[in-house]
Amino acid sequence: MVLAAAAAVPSPAQQAAPAVGRGAAETQEDTRAVRTREFLGLGRMPDAKLAAEGARIFGPSCGFCHGADARGGSGPDLLRSPVVLDDNRGELVGPTVRDGRPAKGMPAFASFTDDQLRDIAEFLHLQVELAANRGTYKILNVVTGDAKAGRTYFNGAGKCNTCHSATGDLAHIGSNMDPPDLQQAFLYPGARGIADGGSKSSPHATVTLGDGKTITGAVKYQDDFHVSLYDAAGNYHSIALEKGVTVQVEDKLVFHRQMLDQYTNTQMHDLTAYLVTLK
Repeated sequence: MVLAAAAAVPSPAQQAAPAVGRGAAETQEDTRAVRTREFLGLGRMPDAKLAAEGARIFGPSCGFCHGADARGGSGPDLLRSPVVLDDNRGELVGPTVRDGRPAKGMPAFASFTDDQLRDIAEFLHLQVELAANRGTYKILNVVTGDAKAGRTYFNGAGKCNTCHSATGDLAHIGSNMDPPDLQQAFLYPGARGIADGGSKSSPHATVTLGDGKTITGAVKYQDDFHVSLYDAAGNYHSIALEKGVTVQVEDKLVFHRQMLDQYTNTQMHDLTAYLVTLK
């Protein structure tokens, strides 16, 4: 099979292992992979069971030219092919495989059934998914620190216990969050909302006008010339930052932001190891 080359994708070394086969591809997926797929416009999740059947056909029939993983050999890398990338359920891949492209050296595979062609297409879609969807990648060996040292740091030099409690707001956090997400939570707390599919909370600000009147609310937009916010009653205010107007933004994460420049590699991993134990 020879299909034209187009968009680039990550190298095979970056790929994750294929997902466990499922009859309905849209069930029991990792939510991060789902969000990343939507963001990248990859469409639906390929059916791993059908893709496994397609792999058995693709290897001996097409792998000699395109490689067993469809990433190229003497023929082109099919993960870059617009025929594959624009296909949904085999409507483009199927006819191309069945009819071939003799002018480009690709033989026809007229003996393949419709189901076999669909399986081949699904195999190719799964390869694209694994290469392009970074949400499927698994971060390994995050918990490498000393939990006992992490507890000492939490209650001592790190000053974490001045705002947090292992039996209060952080109780069971080791059960509720995976280690990579848990580590990110204290290293980059302001980024977690969007990354995990939630809505990032807006900072609050108090604007003092020239006449001394104050307006407090959630910041919608701010630049060097204007600030706009919604007050507690839901009223929208757009204020020009003219002479005499001041803005004080509340940043509850300021300590975390400051600590990012102070953690040593050992401290951040020890702290992660300790938080993981809070089951």
